[in-house]
Amino acid sequence: MKTERYMPCDEKRPSLGADPLGSIKGGKTLNEEINKIRELLDKIEKKNDVSEDSLHGTFDYFELPQIIASVIDFLQPLLSPYESVIYWFLFRHSIIETADRYIRVSNSQIAQGIGSKFKSGDKVKVASDKAISDNLRCLMEKKVIVIVGDTNRDGTLYKINLPEEIELCIERMKKSRVENTCHVEQKKDLDYYNIAENRLLIFERDGYVCYKCRKQLTRFSATLDHIQPVSQGGDNSYSNLITCCLHCNSSRGAKPIMEQFTSDSKVF
Repeated sequence: MKTERYMPCDEKRPSLGADPLGSIKGGKTLNEEINKIRELLDKIEKKNDVSEDSLHGTFDYFELPQIIASVIDFLQPLLSPYESVIYWFLFRHSIIETADRYIRVSNSQIAQGIGSKFKSGDKVKVASDKAISDNLRCLMEKKVIVIVGDTNRDGTLYKINLPEEIELCIERMKKSRVENTCHVEQKKDLDYYNIAENRLLIFERDGYVCYKCRKQLTRFSATLDHIQPVSQGGDNSYSNLITCCLHCNSSRGAKPIMEQFTSDSKVF
């Protein structure tokens, strides 16, 4: 005997022509809500799609002490006091605060931010717009900062460069490497691949330049390549690692490094 499901008299069956994704609370259809969610997911995906050169927030906070030391050793001696304090203001509110090397800021915000650094007695001296503009221009001429976007009501979008990207600093870093080469301990039992501070020693030794395509890299885009592949007995020692860009590293695969050169027209 077939049993029919009991249905209260006040419960209405949906009509066959009704939209299964029909209206929901607020007058919006479920289709509209789904489309809205898809749009939000697309925005999130695009926001998180970071290319090799965009470099938004890609460095490890454990590297911050080395970055600051590099700025102090190689960049600050090249800046005037005013240029230096503006750079540190931008550095503080970009790299330190948000792990992002891009910051949108106005001249007035910079003037207010660095005003406390220049005091006359108990009175804070706020820098003039001309003084800020002149020193920002000097920083741009030295390639310390770069304008990467249009100016709007919130200010100008700047990219804050690090010493390994600034030509003036690169020369000082090369000289320092030559002077300190003899102090580098090249023990085979040290891991220069997995330990962050040891990786930086390889990058600095090679001047942040890809051994194959000669592209100038930064700590954000540089990778390490094994001269003798690990699959063929290579280790993570200082002498078996070399700086490489991501593209050249991935294209080489597990081939021995000399085979890579002989199969390519570029000469090391």
